[in-house]
Amino acid sequence: MSDKPVIGFIGVGLMGHGMAKNILKGGYDLWIKGNVNREPVDSLLGMGAKEAASPKEMAENCDIVHICLSNSPQVEAVIRGPDGILAGAREGLIVIDTTTADPVSTMALAEEMAAQGVKMVDAPLGRTPKEAEEGKLDAMVGCDEGDFATVSPVIDCWAGTITRIGPTGSGHKMKLLMNFLGAAYAALYSETAALGAKVGISPHTFREVIGPSRLGSGFFGTFMTYVCERDRDAHKFSIANMSKDIRYVNAMATDAGVMNVMAAAAKHYFTHAEAIGAGQDYVPMLSDHVGRLNGLDMEAEVKKGR
Repeated sequence: MSDKPVIGFIGVGLMGHGMAKNILKGGYDLWIKGNVNREPVDSLLGMGAKEAASPKEMAENCDIVHICLSNSPQVEAVIRGPDGILAGAREGLIVIDTTTADPVSTMALAEEMAAQGVKMVDAPLGRTPKEAEEGKLDAMVGCDEGDFATVSPVIDCWAGTITRIGPTGSGHKMKLLMNFLGAAYAALYSETAALGAKVGISPHTFREVIGPSRLGSGFFGTFMTYVCERDRDAHKFSIANMSKDIRYVNAMATDAGVMNVMAAAAKHYFTHAEAIGAGQDYVPMLSDHVGRLNGLDMEAEVKKGR
């Protein structure tokens, strides 16, 4: 019988499937709970995972439970619901929330869970589904040092870089800072590409000059791969998710009493795209919406510049 903890995983979607797969490869017993899409669930069951009917059943059978969902209300539901984690939790259970969540919610949940002897670790993710499948994500961890020592071997299954940021909640704060940069870059690149096209500088030329310069980055590279090559899968992160994250950033700034002109400006581009029904488009497609706001068809501009 293995002396390793039994692991649970709620949310085996674009990111979660690869993370859960790598936990299995690490030799851990794994329970999973998916959503509507059966494909990743069936894939993991075929690798030896067990399926839980509810978060409650998972908590009853696991020592460490991961959550990888879209937002804080979803996390709150799987923890607090009638068939939620707390309904089946025993003292000593650890919950690792990898969702990009609202730190205020995270800290409130941590306090509530501690009353039942359950510990909350926030470990939001950096990088993409590709790195999730490869076990090379970045993990930004919020917890005390003792819990960090306990969860690190498990997180190491799916992360290439693990950084303990500080106490519970600090991982989610750090992730919001990261996604603030991502949302601002996306808005800036979209507006600049549209401005360039308007004044006769093609997206191809824009990429050719900026990419290898000090202003280039991995984010710029995947963003502009969509803009210039129309590759939908180059940068798979939805506008709706980024819109949620930049809302959380603005709320965090408000709570901290910080003036946040840049975050507020970026938020409006994402709010607009979401409001017109483009929430499931990927982040680089924001460039198309900003182009249209300025009377441009960015796909046509790309073809003109070839």
